[in-house]
Amino acid sequence: MRLPRTRPRSLAGQLFAMQVVLIAAVVAGCAVFAYVSGSAQAEETAARQVRVAALAVADSPSVREGIRGPDPSAVLQPYAERVRRDTGIAFVTIMDTERRRWTHPDTRQIGDTFLGNTAKALRGQTFTETYTGTLGPSIRVVTPVRDGEEIIGLVSAGITVDRVSSQVREQLGALALAAGGALALGGIGTYVINARLRRHTHGMNAAELSRLHDYHQATLHAVREGLLMLDGQRRIALINDAGRELLGIAPETEALGRTVDELALPAPLTGALLASQARVDELHLTAERVVVVNTRPVVGGERRGTVVTLRDHTELQALTGELDSERGFTQALRSQAHEAANRLHTVVSLIELGRVEEAVEFATAELELAQVLTDRVVGAVEEPVLAALLLGKAAQANERGVELELAEDSLIDDGALPASLAQRDLVTILGNLIDNAVDAASEGDAVAAVPAQRTAAPGGARRARVTVTALADDRELLLRVSDTGAGIGPEEADEVFRRGWSTHGAGRGLGLALVRQAAHRNGGSVELDRAPEGGARFTVRLPLGDRTASCGDRTAAARAKEVTA
Repeated sequence: MRLPRTRPRSLAGQLFAMQVVLIAAVVAGCAVFAYVSGSAQAEETAARQVRVAALAVADSPSVREGIRGPDPSAVLQPYAERVRRDTGIAFVTIMDTERRRWTHPDTRQIGDTFLGNTAKALRGQTFTETYTGTLGPSIRVVTPVRDGEEIIGLVSAGITVDRVSSQVREQLGALALAAGGALALGGIGTYVINARLRRHTHGMNAAELSRLHDYHQATLHAVREGLLMLDGQRRIALINDAGRELLGIAPETEALGRTVDELALPAPLTGALLASQARVDELHLTAERVVVVNTRPVVGGERRGTVVTLRDHTELQALTGELDSERGFTQALRSQAHEAANRLHTVVSLIELGRVEEAVEFATAELELAQVLTDRVVGAVEEPVLAALLLGKAAQANERGVELELAEDSLIDDGALPASLAQRDLVTILGNLIDNAVDAASEGDAVAAVPAQRTAAPGGARRARVTVTALADDRELLLRVSDTGAGIGPEEADEVFRRGWSTHGAGRGLGLALVRQAAHRNGGSVELDRAPEGGARFTVRLPLGDRTASCGDRTAAARAKEVTA
């Protein structure tokens, strides 16, 4: 039977075990060191104590007198016992030079031979030794008793090893108590710290945390959406590669730790990132992109930060604009087909009534009217994308009762625009400007604004009009769109390019912001002033760079295509 696989201990548990073992080892080491040093110190203290006692007895005049007396033991034994009791040592033995004892704690040992070494003392030296005598192992000092230059006796003072060991054991008990307290205190502190660590690591072990970190890093760099995490002070705590790209932060720029205000982002986007409330699918503009922003605050008793996701909406917005244009073209073609059917019925009816000349005149007039703008656009604008856009927008404008005309000085030769100038940006710029101008002209047609400057349609009705200028020279491309609408006041001139500005209510106001973004992306500029007709006039200037090289590249490509054909 296969045994169940046990889960490794959590990181907090491993650290707790390691720290307890480490604290125990440190405490044990300190205890051993304290015991060894305490034992050595106790022996040294005992040796110093008995040395002082032995030297004091040897230098005492009463001892010299007792040795010279007729019965040394009777005089010296009471004195030696008094010294022993007063100093707390084990014995004080006074002997002659032949090692015969005159004093001893055990009176039965008086007169017997001293057990120990005396050679150095007989030569006049004081020495210390550990020796096993009648009282057991002892630390003793032997020193001579001098009467002038003559050595007349010896003194040995000692303390038993058992007494020294008992003192060390008493100290060791206090040391063990202190070590146990230190171990318990360290264990409790370690447990508290590791319990906190266990909560923060969610009980995961080191391998799981390492694997989670690896997955986190891989996911962070692989995900296509931008991810931004802000701490409680609105500083960047985490940002992935896609987030850097969408916010326009260079890879070499250190972003971590910087506040959102330091990123030089547009004010609406900065406000969305700093907002305390959650934001859901908000469209915002950066220098070069349209991004969808979602934010959610991280709250755990207090505000801990914000999680921000960013999605690139630039391509989708451009495709949406193109789809709107295509839808408008379809509606315009449907209307034109309907009008063409009405005109065809009119011609047929005139022929059936026998008015052939009138039918021919009516058909010829309609053809000329429809062909004028087409010939004008095709003749002046040879760039196919712009030409198709102008014709389509003209049909849309006509459907709404607005006349779209091309200025007389418009001229763009085929191949005049470099390949580096994206056609999608041209569609974005010119398409949005024309759409806004048509809206303004159709709405302003009913407003009394500079009537004398309006072009009157037959019957006295004012005709709404949008004028487009498209001109390319060696240095720049100029796109200008003006209308006969009510115009834009000076107080709103700085706000029209802000995302969300619109005269049509909420949910609109992205077109002009995209125009400025596309212009800046290509190194150009956008200007707003008042048109001669009284409405607004937008002028976009885009640098063309080295147009000669661009034309050469296009010519070479065309020749290669011809050779292939």
